[in-house]
Amino acid sequence: MATEHLERIVWEPTREYLERSRLRRFMAAQGIDGIAALHARAAGDPEWYWAAMVAHLGLTWHRPYNAVLDLSDGFPWARWFVGAGYNYVHDALDKRASGPDRDRPALIWEGDGGETRTLTYGELAAETNRLANALRRLGISRGDRIGIFLPMLPETAIATLACGKVGAVFVPIFSGFGPEAVATRLRDCEARALITADGFPRRGRLVPLKETAEVALVSESSVEHVIVVRRTGDRVPWTNGRDQWWHDLVASEPPASPTEPTAADDPYMIIYTSGTTGRPKGAVHVHAGFPIKSAHDLAICFDLQEDDRLCWLTDLGWMMGPWAIAGSLLLGATVVLYEGTPDWPRPDRLWELVERHRITVLGVSPTAVRALMSHGDQWVTARDRSSLRVFGSTGEPWNPAPWRWLFEVAGAGRLPIINYSGGTEVSGGIVGCTTIEPIKPCAFTGPVPGMAADVVDQAGRPVRGQVGELVVRFPWVGMTRGFWRDPERYLATYWSRWPNVWVHGDWAMIDQDGFWYILGRSDDTIKAAGKRLGPAEIESAAVAHPAVQEAAAIGVPDAVKGEAIVLFAVLRPGREPSAELAAEVQATVVRQLGRPLRPERVLFVPDLPRTRNAKIMRRVIRAAYLGQDPGDLSALENPAAVEAIARARVR
Repeated sequence: MATEHLERIVWEPTREYLERSRLRRFMAAQGIDGIAALHARAAGDPEWYWAAMVAHLGLTWHRPYNAVLDLSDGFPWARWFVGAGYNYVHDALDKRASGPDRDRPALIWEGDGGETRTLTYGELAAETNRLANALRRLGISRGDRIGIFLPMLPETAIATLACGKVGAVFVPIFSGFGPEAVATRLRDCEARALITADGFPRRGRLVPLKETAEVALVSESSVEHVIVVRRTGDRVPWTNGRDQWWHDLVASEPPASPTEPTAADDPYMIIYTSGTTGRPKGAVHVHAGFPIKSAHDLAICFDLQEDDRLCWLTDLGWMMGPWAIAGSLLLGATVVLYEGTPDWPRPDRLWELVERHRITVLGVSPTAVRALMSHGDQWVTARDRSSLRVFGSTGEPWNPAPWRWLFEVAGAGRLPIINYSGGTEVSGGIVGCTTIEPIKPCAFTGPVPGMAADVVDQAGRPVRGQVGELVVRFPWVGMTRGFWRDPERYLATYWSRWPNVWVHGDWAMIDQDGFWYILGRSDDTIKAAGKRLGPAEIESAAVAHPAVQEAAAIGVPDAVKGEAIVLFAVLRPGREPSAELAAEVQATVVRQLGRPLRPERVLFVPDLPRTRNAKIMRRVIRAAYLGQDPGDLSALENPAAVEAIARARVR
């Protein structure tokens, strides 16, 4: 690995973090002395761990479970809290709205143009109940699927909760999708209803959401009802008898509504992820799964408590959207939803958001940080960031320079960066950090408690100090209940490599001090000079050059080496591409990784293909460079970046 990953510890928990820690209180109540002992006991007795944790979280069963875990159908089909009755909306909303939390803020929203709105727990419950009543009046009931095609609005959270309240299954759809991607998801899950908006502003420009939905529904026959939020007030295409304005639909509904007594393993969400080939995969999540894992990870890794305000830059179509909403509300915290982008209309927009709403836990991606740091430190330091306690990060591996900028400039060296990595099918993190352990740049302190994670070689044997596959050796609460109506694909994706081992698809490494690193997707593997490595190593070396803001590395066929490395680089503002600069970047990689890993080519491009949640799509880069079929592009946000790569390959 590049030497930057092997630096000293840069953050130690202060007395304030230790005394506040919810994780320490849990360990003390269980008679456990230290994180290592917690991991060991949880790995040896996972049923004890999850039973103790749901009690610690104060979850309310309307029918108690008769067994914590049932493995009679095998590890891939593990069932938790067997026989229990549970609807997460009761814990997230009902019990708080009827108690002393009624007048505390549950949700704060800020729009692209600066508009704000706050809903208390009582107000959020009333709005949720009105929509739940309206859904029932439309004939929506337990098990029905409802697509939610919205940006981050108050109505977005209300819609997810109302679906849960009536026992329906919501399907989050990325607000930047085109018609075919929307239609594919609605068609696959046979949705009975769609909740969308007339449109929404993004960077000051209108995104015509209802127009997109209208085109999608031409080829989709299962949708009987379309509920439209009036966000912009613009004229939109309309189908009488099918389409209804949200405000008209709920206007006469009462603010009280019963919560459906769902079973703990009833589905509450199907969330689609894009594969390299084939149609998107619909991960099925249940009431006593994804919401509990979300709350668990927020409490244990991020130390989220009732006095916190969490803001994560995300979309509902990325798992971090449902994760932030459900997890924050289950813990009684305040979730801050932001419709816009972090640097519009000025580069200090994110820090203005922190200052205005007194955000305490802020979730950002490395890509967002790279963009923000390019504007200069003054946009950050001029804003009051004293409310912040924790930075969260997920979505992709870090490079050292942006990590250090977030830590030293934005966080003034006082805030932990809780690095967090897992996936949609996981319901959150496999590896992470906590606020009571020392932190190294770009690293994870280890597995998220309750996750029996390991790093193994090609034979499935544990390895330390070298790159291997990230695996999980035992089921956990929040593990997907499979792909919607496609069990074989689920088994082939995660369980086919070794018996009873979940293979996640990430390269990882554990260093000599026990810190963990994620090095990219294992299907992005490069094998150069006889060595298998993740692209993050090469990319981190490349961005060490002062001209390079961002980089993506791929392996391409080579008659002599087997694979050669091609590096795509985005330059910092004011730097111009040249053959001399390409040679300098190559030399920078050589100095850090050695001559055998020198990129064969360095190509400068204006942007890299990425998803809305900022993940770089290396398989798309490789396909564009080689002139191959890129597969599913429904998650791609910036098609022009693919075209630029295709042009670069012939230069």
